Order: sequence, then structure tokens, then C-alpha cells
Amino acid sequence: IDCQRLVQWGWLDAQSTSERKLWLAQAYAGFSRTATVADRADLETFVQQQSHWLHDYALYLALHRETSGRPWWLWSEALRDREPGALAQARQRLAPQIEQVCFEQFVFFRQWLDLRRHAAHNGVLLFGDMPIFVAHDSADVWTHRRYFCLDSDGQPRVVAGVPPDYFSETGQRWGNPLYDWAEMQADGFRWWRERMRTQLMLFDIVRIDHFRGFEAFWEIPAHEPTAVGGRWVAAPGDALFSELRAEFGPLPLVAEDLGLITQEVHALRQKYSLPGMRVLQFAFEGGADNSYLPHHYDRHTVVYTGTHDNDTTVSWYESVSARAQSYVRDYLGRPTDSMPWPLIRAALASVANLAMLPMQDVLALGAGHRMNMPGTSNGNWRWRFGWEQLTTDAVALLHHLVILYGRAAQ
Repeated sequence: IDCQRLVQWGWLDAQSTSERKLWLAQAYAGFSRTATVADRADLETFVQQQSHWLHDYALYLALHRETSGRPWWLWSEALRDREPGALAQARQRLAPQIEQVCFEQFVFFRQWLDLRRHAAHNGVLLFGDMPIFVAHDSADVWTHRRYFCLDSDGQPRVVAGVPPDYFSETGQRWGNPLYDWAEMQADGFRWWRERMRTQLMLFDIVRIDHFRGFEAFWEIPAHEPTAVGGRWVAAPGDALFSELRAEFGPLPLVAEDLGLITQEVHALRQKYSLPGMRVLQFAFEGGADNSYLPHHYDRHTVVYTGTHDNDTTVSWYESVSARAQSYVRDYLGRPTDSMPWPLIRAALASVANLAMLPMQDVLALGAGHRMNMPGTSNGNWRWRFGWEQLTTDAVALLHHLVILYGRAAQ
């Protein structure tokens, strides 16, 4: 949330404290005193339109704060199990906090949708990223326990993850509660339809993480410390995407189809015309039949030099053997440019309909600038850049390559 916009709207004094929690509270107080009739109507409309999630989310967050951050399964049994009387009392007791949360969400959505309109006016699309699973301690799970594989105390019986792969010898035990797909399908995947509606309001394109899990997911017994002891279980992805397409028409989705992908997963993606992903950092192992090599691409593809789960291209290249480096450069035509530009050029020159370049690669950054290390929970998602890092030479070269390979906006 941009506090300067709140000042412009007349809800926040320009001299207000810089501490976010305080200025958001001050902004709501200012809104309550000075908002126009139109602004008040906008807030009321937003709360009504988003009522399918907002009321429960606001109550969940207020209770979370009241209990000093304790997860919902450690609340009183009445609140944990959402007994109507306990919920009514909590809504009355925490009404100011609930109103504050609703106001903050209203402000966020108003500012985001302004950003989306501004981007659209300038020919820029917003590309979102939707995880397949949600956190155990979340409003989603607390509100919709029947949609998740939980015991009577609200604890997961099985959890999500993936088997051993490129990133980890013991797999990844994510720990998210798994869906009770039969329960979700019984009401026409209502939860998923509401979730997708919100995503499509926020973004022009949405990448669905772990698309593989819609065909079959890796089920890990909750007591297992790693993902090794899991098993594949079929999921009703075909029925789900059929419902989503019936409601929203052609789906502007990108399927994250990395990892162990079967023919059934490819068939599901292709049935709903969803482009898959190809990561160039994965392309140079196993020889000429590696599907991540550009000569295997079709147009209905999104190519990445690396994703948020990869190291930067410079650091990746420096970490592989001299023999592997020689193979990379040989495949790319023995370029004279230093990394990451040969890989960037390969992505832009490919037939893939969309090419994605991490900012770390555009800035030619090396070790220490990775966004995320899969399978770890600390030290991730903290990377930021400053505009002073973006040199005129890098801008000029990127602009040249975009024009050269026909990727400029028309």
C-alpha cells in the first residue's frame, strides 16, 4: 500500500508516522472523518462483492492478533470449530479490528486495480503466480475445514510435497494440508472458482504452481519428517479445469510443469490449451534429447533463463564443470558475450510465445542474489534491486534483442 496515495485521497496527514501499522490505522480514522459519499459507497460495495472471503479473513486476522499469533487450532475449541455463538461474540468484540482489516483490503485492491489499469494503458500485462496449496494456519483452512484432509483437532493427516528431484535428494516436504478433492468436487469446486475469479481480477495471466499436482499429487503421511515416504494419488484436475473453463471461458493460465511430468500431465495441460514452462538452466544435462533445449520447443511455451527457484544464471554457470560450460557455449554457437547474455539471447530467439527474464539476469548478478532455495524456509524472498543498478548498456542491449527477435509490443 502506497501511503502517498492515502495522503492524496485526504485520509492521511502528510506528517503522519512512517510506521505502517500506525499510518494504516490513522488512514482509516481519516477515512471515517472525511471520506466522500462516493468513497464510502466504494468501500461498502467492495466489502459486499468480496464477502465470500473477506468477512472470514478479517475475523481470522483479528483473532490471530488477539491471541498473539497463535494458530487457529490452538484457539478455544468453540472458535477452533467455528461454533456460531462463539463467532458472533468474536465479531462483536473485535468489530473495530475487523473494520480496520476490511479497510486495508479495500485500499490494497483499489490501488492494485489502479496499477493494473495504468499498466494496461501502457501495453503492460501483469503476470501473477498462484500456489496450488495454502498454509495450514490460514483463513482458508480454518473457514473451509471440510475441503482439507484434517483430523477432528484440525491437524493434517497427510501433507503436500514432491518426491526426490533435481533440488533435493529427500524430496520436498512442504507441509501444506492436502485437499479433500471429493468434497471439493461435490459442490462444483466452488472454492476454486472463487479463488480463480479473484486471481483474474488481479492479473492478466496467472501461472499455476505445481500443475502436476492437479493430475496426481504426492501424499506424505503427516508424521513423516521428509518426503521420501510419500505416494502419488490421483486428482480430479480434468473435472476442475472443465468447471473453470465453463465459468471463465479460455483460461489465461500458464502451467508450471517442471519436475517429474508424465504423459497424463501433458495431456491434461494440452486439453485446456495451457502453455507449459521450459527453463534453460535445466537444458544442458542428458544430451540432445533434453526437452528444455530450445530446438524442442513449440510456440505454446513460456521459456525462462531461470525461475525464482533457480540461482542466477551467472552463478549457475560458474558452478557447473568446465566440460558443462563448454557444452553450453557450443550449443549456443560459441558466443563471445559473457553470461548471462548468451542464455538471454537463446530465450528471446526461441519460438516460445513468451520469454521470462529474472531481473537478476538482466543485471548480470552472480552468487548471493538468489530469490528462493526450494525446500528451505529461511532467508528467502528478500532480494531487491535499486534502479541505479540498471545500466544504460544493459537497457540498450535488452531493447536491441527484443526488437531483433520480434518480441517488441506492436
